[in-house]
Amino acid sequence: MRTLIVHILGITAHPTAAWVTQQTRQLLWQPGDPAADFTHLIHDRDAEFTAAFDAVFASEDTTVAKVPPRSPNCNPCAERFTRPAREECTDRVLLFGRGHAEKILHDYARHFNNHRPHQGRDQLAPSDNPDVIPLPAARIKRRQAVASLINEYHRAS
Repeated sequence: MRTLIVHILGITAHPTAAWVTQQTRQLLWQPGDPAADFTHLIHDRDAEFTAAFDAVFASEDTTVAKVPPRSPNCNPCAERFTRPAREECTDRVLLFGRGHAEKILHDYARHFNNHRPHQGRDQLAPSDNPDVIPLPAARIKRRQAVASLINEYHRAS
């Protein structure tokens, strides 16, 4: 089963090809080998995605594919994150700079990966194990996440 896990690498108002490539290298240099699970990378034809960017992923045996020109609907995985991130998060909060935007998006990515149900995964979050059957809970505890924009529910212990 395909799983979309979101990684927020960095935030800048003016991305360049060198900046994007460096952010990618820093992701792949992290301990625990995050690229071990990467099999494919699909990206658009933006000028920031140069041959050097593609080479970073190719060196990790990741297949790199570009969407056709002028075809924004050909990258549904990116749209599956960007649309809800805008609607549920960034459109509802006033961002006070790069650091604040980075914190909010990191919080939202954590929520998206660990708690937000996905229809394509039978209402499981991307990081949930589909082989584990959850036991019914007697009590449910609510936790506010992403600057109190979203509620997450957990079993009370």
